[in-house]
Amino acid sequence: MSEILKKKQIAILGSTGSIGSQALQVIAEHSDLYEVYALTANNRVDLLIEQAKMFLPEVVIIANDGKYEYLKETLADLPIKVYAGAEAIAQIVESQPIDIVLTAMVGYAGLKPTINAIKAGKTIALANKETLVVAGDLINKLVMQHQASIIPVDSEHSAIFQCLTGEGNNEIEKLILTASGGPFRTYTLDELQYVTKIQALKHPNWEMGAKITIDSATMMNKGFEVIEAKWLFGVKPEQIEVLVHPQSIVHSMVQFADGSIKAQLGLPDMKLPIQYAFSYPDRLPSSFERLDFTKYSNLTFEKPDTERFRNLALMYEAMNKAGNMPCIVNAANEIVVSAFLEDKISFLQMSDVIENAMNRTSFIAQPTYEDYVATDMEARRIAMELL
Repeated sequence: MSEILKKKQIAILGSTGSIGSQALQVIAEHSDLYEVYALTANNRVDLLIEQAKMFLPEVVIIANDGKYEYLKETLADLPIKVYAGAEAIAQIVESQPIDIVLTAMVGYAGLKPTINAIKAGKTIALANKETLVVAGDLINKLVMQHQASIIPVDSEHSAIFQCLTGEGNNEIEKLILTASGGPFRTYTLDELQYVTKIQALKHPNWEMGAKITIDSATMMNKGFEVIEAKWLFGVKPEQIEVLVHPQSIVHSMVQFADGSIKAQLGLPDMKLPIQYAFSYPDRLPSSFERLDFTKYSNLTFEKPDTERFRNLALMYEAMNKAGNMPCIVNAANEIVVSAFLEDKISFLQMSDVIENAMNRTSFIAQPTYEDYVATDMEARRIAMELL
């Protein structure tokens, strides 16, 4: 077998975003082990072209049909297949040579390609939160049925995954998810009424895309992660605790039945969990900056305030109600975040719209995939009306 064939073939869904771009850095650093098979992007065609020229994947896909001709023409002299549209992204993950599918697309759009990749028995490096938030029950059943595997890329879930590695069937007492608290951790309710998108987009510790940065500021992100943790690690809602940890050094913790706690620590750098998802169960050498404890002698922890950050409370409520309720919250949240970024709604009004959408959208206790699709459309329509 030639050296090239031995390399793991990786499809990156959402290659032009923060996670996708950092994944390409990891692949470049370990080009003897990994090769890019497919790159997909939603809109950022020029960056996609740049990435395609550098990594020469088999396939490149742009979700926005309007940018297809430009992409095709620009890459015409290279041996790269070029496609467009959401359906092409959902189909490419089934390609036989692909070993790992990194789902780094943002939002509900990541659900269908992730389902297709699971059905094709691929290893999923999961960075798309919404997949498990919207349809966790369905995803877990499909993973069992098709013997696929999901390795979490989120720093918090990667931390828990790393803490559980080697623990066998040892009983988990609780999972402790850490949250930075975002840029408004110390703001009063009155102050939160007047915060702007420019302030909200300045995350104190992490470099992320606009959608995830706003979700972090409202703590919706943490609500999503609580639901993800439930499905990934098979625990009950009451076994998941959120702690605000402003320094973002302890990425998350696991408390076991004997009271012992394991934590995974490191500097805020997404390349580490991305690399671990690609290399698991091995740990590869890396050039990432190392944690110097003398520079972080004061690590602090506090309870989250769900009166100021209602989205976290709404997500716990959705998780406890189950069924299609998390799907409703996700759809409404995508609408309000877009509206906030377009200055159409205030920071605190986002939670009001989400709560109203939860009350007005049809509830289904045992949803099918088709129900999730219908719920997503209904909740979006209702949230738009509520704006």
